[in-house]
Amino acid sequence: MNAAPGPRTTAAQQSPAAAPAPGAVRPARVVIALGSNLGDRMANLQGAVDALFGPPGLACLAVSPVYETVPVGGPSQPDFLNAVLLASTVLPPRAVLARGQAAEAALHRSRTVAWGPRTLDVDVIAYGDVVSDDPVLSLPHPRAHERAFVLVPWHDVQPDAEIPGRGRIADLLAATAPAATAPAVRRVRNVLRPPS
Repeated sequence: MNAAPGPRTTAAQQSPAAAPAPGAVRPARVVIALGSNLGDRMANLQGAVDALFGPPGLACLAVSPVYETVPVGGPSQPDFLNAVLLASTVLPPRAVLARGQAAEAALHRSRTVAWGPRTLDVDVIAYGDVVSDDPVLSLPHPRAHERAFVLVPWHDVQPDAEIPGRGRIADLLAATAPAATAPAVRRVRNVLRPPS
């Protein structure tokens, strides 16, 4: 899991032009990755979408197709269903993280085994152009650039996206092409309903 920006910020965030007017908050674009490999995986992902966008403060911009993926790291476990959400928010990164953790708790996420199977995993992948090494929430996610199960669905909803400090996701995806084109990442027929 990833929380608020730490001591490092980008130059754009430090410039006066990037600062919102007094009393106004400029929305940030946030990328959220979902994964589930226990129970009814599709229902778990849909539950996450509903929980994340139910309360105000987070507006859905796009919901990616769903992919079935082979687990990366950790013990032997079932395959995941993964998706990526694009959202606009005035919430700070830590609040987005808290909302994701609340969705995990509502779907009975257990953290007894590191990198183990889970009913729901919600990761904040990127928050605008924030770069942070905060130990609670590193931004962008420190391993997103090498994970086809994040890059493939993210590319579906934002093909021109860039990961701050890592480059364009299209280029990063090309670098992971063997993993992205192998059965390790396979699009499924089921789709997630956007929030109403």
